[in-house]
Amino acid sequence: MRYARPLITTLALMLLLTANQAQASVQRSLCVFDIIGANGDFYGIMKDLKAAALSWGVDLKLKPYTDEKIAAEDLKANQCDGALLTGIRGRQFNSFTGSMDSIGAIPSYKAMQTVISVLASENPQINKHLQSGPYEFAGVVPMGAAYLFLKDRSIDTVGEMSGKSIAVLEYDVAEANMASRVGMSPVMSDITNFSTRFNNGSVDICFAPVFAYSALELYKGMQPDGGILKYVLGQLSSQLILRSDRFPPGFAAHSRSFMAGQFDRAMRLIDNANQAVDSKWWINIPQADKLRYDEMMREARIDLTQQGVYNKDMMTLLRKIRCKVEPSRAECVNPTE
Repeated sequence: MRYARPLITTLALMLLLTANQAQASVQRSLCVFDIIGANGDFYGIMKDLKAAALSWGVDLKLKPYTDEKIAAEDLKANQCDGALLTGIRGRQFNSFTGSMDSIGAIPSYKAMQTVISVLASENPQINKHLQSGPYEFAGVVPMGAAYLFLKDRSIDTVGEMSGKSIAVLEYDVAEANMASRVGMSPVMSDITNFSTRFNNGSVDICFAPVFAYSALELYKGMQPDGGILKYVLGQLSSQLILRSDRFPPGFAAHSRSFMAGQFDRAMRLIDNANQAVDSKWWINIPQADKLRYDEMMREARIDLTQQGVYNKDMMTLLRKIRCKVEPSRAECVNPTE
């Protein structure tokens, strides 16, 4: 008991310091999209950012959202000073960082880690792309690789996908473009109902990160003869977008560094999600088919970049990173992105 008084005194000082920091900080709000809401893992990362932000002069008020569209609209309408959104949804605020989630552009977690490190490096050549109008990119954490979830595991080649229906996000031109390329019928959906359509049999295929297997119960839609095509169609990301004039100078840089430091934490969540998938669902495809998919993805990215959907500078950066991680890739001999 002789240590009780110093311990109590230390705790009191810590609480007092935190209270003083909060009083001295400007108050700002973040709309936080997490499909699970305030109990979700990404909301948890934002709670830790809130604690760190006190030392950067900002007291953050977090608002949980399970509907990403509303979170994005509230950011536009000045109902919040920043928002945590998927990269696909965030593309409207910053085309450079929003193009990270492009089709097949980040084929591995090693490449994803390199991308995140580059964006947090405070390199002037990168930083000039992080501000877009009133919005500034303030960090990213991975949501995991995305795959095709199938109701029928025999649909494992491009030809067999022709004529099948697929749920695509209505605000992502890229998904509809890719579906049409292989003859699939895109069914416009949003993040709140695509899983329901797959699970009740309204569509044959859906595109989702491995998190969705448990969180959105996609195993129900795969029963009894479905599966997950073991080919990474892209990496999804959770990105923080701020109204830059609402935050002190240097805040976004601190935030980018903090978010980059969450990579290992996010990977543990992704690993847990992978382990939750019963191995019977995975559908392995031959290497020749993977190479064919790679070429299809490359052609789609080039087309979508020419249309202005993807940012050309980000596409060039991602190609360089792919070739740094995997120098043997065919595209590294004759680069076209």
